[in-house]
Amino acid sequence: MKVSGKVAVVTGAGSGIGAAIARRLVADGARVVLSDLDEVGMGEVIAGIESQAPGAAVAVRADASSAADIADVIARAEERFGPVDLYFANAGIGAGDGLEQDDAVWDLVIDVNLRGHIRAAQLLVPGWVERGEGYFVSTASAAGLLTQIGSAPYAVTKHAAVGFAEWLSVTYGDQGVRVSCLCPMGVNTKLLTDDAALSTTAAKAVTSAGAVLEPADVADAVLAAMDEERFLILPHAEVLEMYRHKGSDYDRWIRGMRRFQKVLQGE
Repeated sequence: MKVSGKVAVVTGAGSGIGAAIARRLVADGARVVLSDLDEVGMGEVIAGIESQAPGAAVAVRADASSAADIADVIARAEERFGPVDLYFANAGIGAGDGLEQDDAVWDLVIDVNLRGHIRAAQLLVPGWVERGEGYFVSTASAAGLLTQIGSAPYAVTKHAAVGFAEWLSVTYGDQGVRVSCLCPMGVNTKLLTDDAALSTTAAKAVTSAGAVLEPADVADAVLAAMDEERFLILPHAEVLEMYRHKGSDYDRWIRGMRRFQKVLQGE
């Protein structure tokens, strides 16, 4: 799908991958609503966009864990630009190591990393089916195809995000709804660099597994995949080979991950 002339919503757009996708969408002729809790970050992104394409983007402060906020962002996009054609469920959070997280932590990670995708799709997909066109891009992670050493909530919700994207494509793909699922490894974002976002073990696992890409490189990969209407977006090509190894011998893969975990923990 070509994005020129389309209306897009990008969550988690105050920095990182979301900000890079928003910039790239505008550069390619789309009109974009950015959403995030980070108003300062969004303001900086909007200022940069305004210098190149005045009026092409607006920012809406919103919590990706809130059903009401998601509905408000979509409604405000429709009021400003018209029906939403493209939705980027990009907001994501991590959590600490082990099983010590309480229900409140699990609920928040599930709400942001999974339910935020589901709630947006519930609002948008019926209209897309009626119009015969729409595009849903889910930001998951290589952790959703492999796993995340250290952070159980992150690993579990990213697997679930991949599963929901697959289901969405299978169920509505023949009715004009296009779906892509982004599964990068390390990207130079706050999720990776902020000590509070992922545990030390989880962050070390990511940076040890492959190159850390810049958000703009990931945005390029996303738009290229959308142009081809390709489901799986792998900015780190080696993830596909890792995934194949996992599927070919699950027990061997688990043993290998245990060994990797011990190395990361200095054992």
